[in-house]
Amino acid sequence: MTDTTGTPDTTTPAIPKTLDEAVDLVGRAEAPEDLFGPYDGTPEACLRAGGRTYRALARFLHPDAVPDGRKAAAQAVFTRLSELWLRYQQTITGVTGRQVVITTRKRAYSVGVERARGDIAALYKVTYADKDGSEVRALLKMPRSVADNDLMAREATALARIAREGDRKYAAYVPALIESFRHRDADNGNERRANVIERVRGFASLAEVRDAYPDGLDARDVAWMWRRLLVALGYAHRAGVVHGAVVPDHVLIHPQKHGLVLVDWCYATVMERGPDGRYRAGAEHVPAMLDRHAAMYPPEVPGKQPPDQSADIFMATHCMTYLLNADAPRPLLRFARGCTLPAPQRRPHDAWQLLGELDELLGRLYGPRRFRPFTMPGRRKGA
Repeated sequence: MTDTTGTPDTTTPAIPKTLDEAVDLVGRAEAPEDLFGPYDGTPEACLRAGGRTYRALARFLHPDAVPDGRKAAAQAVFTRLSELWLRYQQTITGVTGRQVVITTRKRAYSVGVERARGDIAALYKVTYADKDGSEVRALLKMPRSVADNDLMAREATALARIAREGDRKYAAYVPALIESFRHRDADNGNERRANVIERVRGFASLAEVRDAYPDGLDARDVAWMWRRLLVALGYAHRAGVVHGAVVPDHVLIHPQKHGLVLVDWCYATVMERGPDGRYRAGAEHVPAMLDRHAAMYPPEVPGKQPPDQSADIFMATHCMTYLLNADAPRPLLRFARGCTLPAPQRRPHDAWQLLGELDELLGRLYGPRRFRPFTMPGRRKGA
């Protein structure tokens, strides 16, 4: 019966049931539409149906899923499948003009709405298809000016080094770098360095915490944030990386889970390993400062001197005292003063050792550690 309503009829792509069927389907496909169906005027329906087919094929063809004797052949077919799926998405989104797709050698990113706007870059929600066909959500970080490409490269270098040389047990404290690439703007030809990073949900910055609690927090609430921030620093420092901008906007906490992530590594510097095997200040200085947090920087940063671990500890400590209310215990404030001395050589350098000293102090002040619920007013759980 002929459809006279004008509503497009989405063609359902074939779904394979065996590995041989999947290999045969991809092998016979000469164009993306042969696998995923023709574009019939309903982009969302086409992409959903095509995605189902892609995931079904990927489950059979992914090299990790096939018998050892067929891995080589499956890899070639899987690569062909991925190419066809990328071309299909580009065709659909290009026809509709509804969505930007950025394609790299590794992935095709469907770019969504702007998630946040930082000092040098905008963050966009993106999705891409993982190797097994599942949809992954991430953030695309794109500098607003090509003049800041070097800062994006710094972040990529820092995150890659931490992931490579850091203790993976603490990986949750630093966002994962998914990919870094150069993107040429089709309108003006400008080439910008973009980073795709892991998306975290349910977190709030310390600046937002302070806005929510303008009179400051009880020191017992600050204590777990302080401890976790030292873990994040210890993780990065052991990999030879100084963050360089540990300010309230860059420290994210998860109120319910007491989690913490240290973000924005665009100002990071890499340290040099000395003859004793320990890291010390390298040759680079912190490339830029955030003026609104100028009071939180140690003297060596505006002085254009290469920072070492103590610079991060200095700023992290200021982030914590920034949160404390007027009733903070004096021993805790003395502890903070010792971490923020002007001379770098007089400050603590080892975040792990400092964490132990902080734990001893907290034990003397409050006794054995126990979980203390923390909430953000008016904040939806998981938002």
